[in-house]
Formats: sequence, C-alpha cells, structure tokens
Amino acid sequence: MPAIDNYATSYQGITAPYGGAQEVTPSDSADLTHVSRGIHIAGAGDLSVTMANGDTMTWRNLQVGHHPIRAARIRATGTTATGIVAAW
Repeated sequence: MPAIDNYATSYQGITAPYGGAQEVTPSDSADLTHVSRGIHIAGAGDLSVTMANGDTMTWRNLQVGHHPIRAARIRATGTTATGIVAAW
C-alpha cells in the first residue's frame, strides 16, 4: 500500500520540509532535475554551483552537513565535496 501523505495539498514554501531529493553526480553540462532548496554534503570540500539565478559560485571549505543553497547545477569543475544530495 502506498504511503499516505496528509500534507500533499499543503503549501510548499521555501521553509517547508523537503518533498524530494536526489543524489548528485557533479556535471559541467547537466542541470539538477529541480532547483534545490538545500544541499547536504557528506564529505567536506568545495562546491561549485550554478545558482538558481544563473550565477556561478564556488563555496569554499564547506563542512559536512546541510547548506541552504538554491542551485540549478552542481559543477564538476571546482567541486571537491563528496556525498552530495540536493533537496527541494
């Protein structure tokens, strides 16, 4: 039986709990399936991203944990962090 979602019709604002996530293989050419609301890093390092607005940014020395980054792409060039999960 599928899981019942009591909140399926609730507003999904920027501060709502995540409704989806994907493991990320960094790529210089492929966007994420969804713009993230947060990125989880399992292995510390640099994270090179194309932000939701199209800017390219490298976040240096990110520690293990959750980071509120709205990214459209996690770039391979410049990314040393590992175990990356994008959530939306």
